[in-house]
Amino acid sequence: MSLTSTQTRYGSVAIAIHWLTALAILAMLISGMNAANTTDPATEMTLLRAHAVMGVLIGVLTILRIFWFVLFDQRPPAVTGMSRFQAIASRGVHGALYLVVLVMVASGIATLLLTGANLQVFGTVPLPLPEFGAVAPFRVHDVLSKVLIALLIGHIGAALYHQFIVRDRVMARMGLGR
Repeated sequence: MSLTSTQTRYGSVAIAIHWLTALAILAMLISGMNAANTTDPATEMTLLRAHAVMGVLIGVLTILRIFWFVLFDQRPPAVTGMSRFQAIASRGVHGALYLVVLVMVASGIATLLLTGANLQVFGTVPLPLPEFGAVAPFRVHDVLSKVLIALLIGHIGAALYHQFIVRDRVMARMGLGR
């Protein structure tokens, strides 16, 4: 498999970044939801530490992916037979995913810095954790987490629709199948 994309398939670098990001987003969403719902401060701290690390990793991977496509690679063209609406929706959802992820990373970092929780999560300041809802970036982070979930459902749903209903083997472009 080529490092760069072809007319019909993403390259190995783009595929690796995509699936690493997908796994990190899953881990980040799970750790964030569990941290918000736990009553044990030590468990919350552990989950927040994992959540913050995953968030930064996702930010780095997203920026790397953007630079990869701008500097070294080009995405394959849209799947043949896709309607104009589907092509526009696909570009819109992908663009929104990039934007939401980057704003979530920024709002998460801002929340940690503005509340001082960065010193607790990555330092030695003792518990209890501050009230995150008291700062505006956290409210942005919270709303965008729901938007991210909706975008992911749309993205995954569209891929499954194309793979199993349309049968255009769209998932093979991202390394799943031939």
